[in-house]
Amino acid sequence: MSLLSVRREGSGSVFVWLHGFTQTRASAHQFRSILAGSHELLTPDLPGHGDSCAFRATLEECADFVAAVMPEGAVDLGGYSFGARVSLHVALRHPQKVRKLILLGATRGIEDETQRLERRRHDESLAERIELLGVEEFLDEWLAQPMFAALPHDPLERAARSRDAAGLADSLRFAGTGTQAWLGPMLGTVTADTLALAGANDQKFAGEARAIANGVPQGSFAFIDSAGHAAHLEQPHATARLVEAFLGA
Repeated sequence: MSLLSVRREGSGSVFVWLHGFTQTRASAHQFRSILAGSHELLTPDLPGHGDSCAFRATLEECADFVAAVMPEGAVDLGGYSFGARVSLHVALRHPQKVRKLILLGATRGIEDETQRLERRRHDESLAERIELLGVEEFLDEWLAQPMFAALPHDPLERAARSRDAAGLADSLRFAGTGTQAWLGPMLGTVTADTLALAGANDQKFAGEARAIANGVPQGSFAFIDSAGHAAHLEQPHATARLVEAFLGA
């Protein structure tokens, strides 16, 4: 039994979707509503977020929490950014649970140990900033980053952001990119058919999508036109079409 809070909507084959950092199971309402038209969509609050804000978990532990949400047998799994990194860990740790894998804005991690340590220091500084400013002011700073410049103004998306400063800070400390092992050599063990997605304008993560697709045995990649990092928020219909086509193939 999972301890994570889970939203269930729609009917059809099961698709588990994992949100990004600062988001919750209520995020991406347009994208979710499209997918819920043909799937039973399960969206948990990941550790440190939403109603799961009290849980402190490493990426590996996040993956185990998510695996406990998933029904018996292999189902489809996808995620965005932080959620994509968790999804990749689920596929590596619980391959029998994942039929098809969709990764939007994912990263293999940081190969260079010195750079990884520097990222951990950066994540710790960011965690301290959340605790200092509080969530609302931090969200203003977070969403003002160039990678989110194309996000549409959507009060529902802002309202769906996680509001627990301690939980978000702990998510960075325990499961931030700086904590992630370099997964490049492990991609060859992923058994699920994998689609790596990125916004066409998100140059760094477009490169990661190509590398992930080339690294897994059954991988492909696609880019969403006129979109940056949060492609499923910027272009929800185009992103959902790619997801549905892959899941239905």
